[in-house]
Amino acid sequence: MDAKTPVPGQRGLDELTVPFEASDVLLSNLDAEATAQIVMAAADLALIIENGVIRDVAVGNSELMREELHKHWREKPWIETVTVESRSKIEELLSPHGASVRWREVNHPSDSALDLPIKYTAVKIGPDDRYVALGRDLRAISNLQQRLVEAHQAMERDYARLREAEARYKMLFEAASEAVMIVNARTLVIEDVNSAAAAVLGATSQKIEGANLADFVHSDDHRAMDVMFVEASRTGASSTVDVRLLPSQPARLSASAFRRDRAMLMIVRIHVDRAADAVSGPRKSLLSALEHLPDGLVIVDKSQRLIASNAAFKVLANVSSDQQLKGTELQACLGRSATDLNVLFSTLKKHGIIRNFATVMRADFGSDEPVEVSAVIAPSDDGDLYALSVRSVARRLSATPSLGEQLPNTASQFTELVGRVPLKDIVRDSTVLIEKLCIEAALEITDNNRASAAEMLGLSRQGLYSKIKRSGLDVGIGRGDLDDDL
Repeated sequence: MDAKTPVPGQRGLDELTVPFEASDVLLSNLDAEATAQIVMAAADLALIIENGVIRDVAVGNSELMREELHKHWREKPWIETVTVESRSKIEELLSPHGASVRWREVNHPSDSALDLPIKYTAVKIGPDDRYVALGRDLRAISNLQQRLVEAHQAMERDYARLREAEARYKMLFEAASEAVMIVNARTLVIEDVNSAAAAVLGATSQKIEGANLADFVHSDDHRAMDVMFVEASRTGASSTVDVRLLPSQPARLSASAFRRDRAMLMIVRIHVDRAADAVSGPRKSLLSALEHLPDGLVIVDKSQRLIASNAAFKVLANVSSDQQLKGTELQACLGRSATDLNVLFSTLKKHGIIRNFATVMRADFGSDEPVEVSAVIAPSDDGDLYALSVRSVARRLSATPSLGEQLPNTASQFTELVGRVPLKDIVRDSTVLIEKLCIEAALEITDNNRASAAEMLGLSRQGLYSKIKRSGLDVGIGRGDLDDDL
């Protein structure tokens, strides 16, 4: 018989299968009992379906025997024994085109908490609408899948904890004021470095990580550094050694060893004498006083990048360490706009000093705070530096200042208000001032005769009285007023 010739009873097999070539001869003596045994041996569960109804059930799996399916399913429509989402699959298995259907996984409702997963294929066994459905129990595979999902979720939780621990480590590592590096003990490659160590080495973290520690240490001190690593490898921690960081900065190194997998790493600490530590006597006291001064102090270079600042300036900028400010541009935290700083520095370069320049301090979090800036040029070996004193005036200017309380008397006093008071307020209050001065002049000329003063100013007497009252002038009664009253 040709291998591609369909054989009766082969419904459910597609053209990729290879059927028996002599089944009509070799299997012709099979009786019903032998056929039933073959079916039971080939599947965990076998159903005889007629017109969509389960006529008989055979169970060849001890686990399925406990479900007592043969008692509950007989004479019930097959489609009613499965869950709602599986009914379309049963319809496919029993459709006229079922020959192209190999296997379908369906779920049967169960008395237990989980559904019963069975994988079916249906074979038509006669000219009428009768099928044999062969099923395989998928609970073992389903349990494995469930365990795989649980293992995957456990791994995700472990990864989340690992990421959280790594984030905490990085935060603590960066927040440490001590200069620290992680170095491979065998290759001396720097694997990690915090901001304090990067500042000491004079390079960015990106340039330092992956470089060799020996590249930052004077060649004459390489031997002392090797001895330090050997001592740390043997005892877990080394004593401090004196070295020179390139180009010629004195420093002290110490190392502590720990293992990661099979590699030995070193926590290398860098101790550098700060410039303030070398200052003694009155100058040291002066530097300490400047650090604790309530006004903010900051030094910037000619490109307006921050070099140093005291504690009060960090409070105004809402930062906690020098590393967050060092190297940043001044306009990132000071000035309403770039125009403010342009005016400030152009005036400073022209006169060498500036006092009480009104502007605002911008913090990363929070609203702008009004401040006054005084500045001076500080010559140095590397070129001119600029020292700025920043004083908060938020409490003094709790509300927008008004000219009504202390009215300027000259044009120069008006110009001093520019930058501190909005222009519309200056114009409004200057109008009030001019009116007051004109009324005083008119009353003085007319010897406090309000009628004459009103005529001189082109006002009605009631209009003049109203302006006198609004401006708060203390005006006596003149002879003209007595005559008017009479």
